[in-house]
Amino acid sequence: MKVLIVEDETIAYEYLSGLIRKIDPDIEIVAATESISQTVNWLRSHPAPDLIFMDIHLSDGSAFSIFELLPVETPIIFTTAYDEYAIDAFKVNSIDYLLKPVEEEDLRKAVEKFRKLTSPEKNRYLQQQAETNYTGHYFNKLLISYRDNLIPVSVKDIACFYTSEHQTQIYMTDGKQYQYNKTLDSIYQNLDPHLFFRANKQFVIAREQVSNITIWFDRRLLITLSVEVPERIYVSKNKASEFKEWMVSGE
Repeated sequence: MKVLIVEDETIAYEYLSGLIRKIDPDIEIVAATESISQTVNWLRSHPAPDLIFMDIHLSDGSAFSIFELLPVETPIIFTTAYDEYAIDAFKVNSIDYLLKPVEEEDLRKAVEKFRKLTSPEKNRYLQQQAETNYTGHYFNKLLISYRDNLIPVSVKDIACFYTSEHQTQIYMTDGKQYQYNKTLDSIYQNLDPHLFFRANKQFVIAREQVSNITIWFDRRLLITLSVEVPERIYVSKNKASEFKEWMVSGE
């Protein structure tokens, strides 16, 4: 059996890969990816593995965004530290949903569950997965709860989303700020990826509001927006090429 591991934390990857080898030394880990972009690029350029172990909280956003970008024709076992994504995992017909730290017995049962799928069951599973992939419908407006009102906000008037201490703020192009009661992951998966970029774990930024890009000493990029934000926006050197391609790509 050939498996792909999608995990952005080195310690978590080493733990999971060690556990996989422990329950079955014959399982071959063919690759490991740590972001949405890396995973999509790998799946597009390699034969499909038999099974994917996929963390949900990745370095550049929610793993569910992967299903917007390409059809995934491989059964998936999700691994995550959060139980709030179970419904989304169900929507894409995952084989199982394991909470971190993954227990050996839970992992063993999940792999056995996959192995017990007959060929017709596996084909039916993959067909259901294809039918329930996200459709790429993106938000044009958001409803912001402010005091006793709901304020409709056009996405094109948003400069960035910023999260800190489990609170998300929306920074508008006119300088206004609103608190928004959703995680950055759930927001990003509903934004057009041509218009918005997940710069890091704190920021999702709008392309049209990028006013300056500085090459930092460690090959990170320092991004300046048209509005003031509470902290500097850095794009890591691993994502710098992706960001530059995104900036110049057409819609």
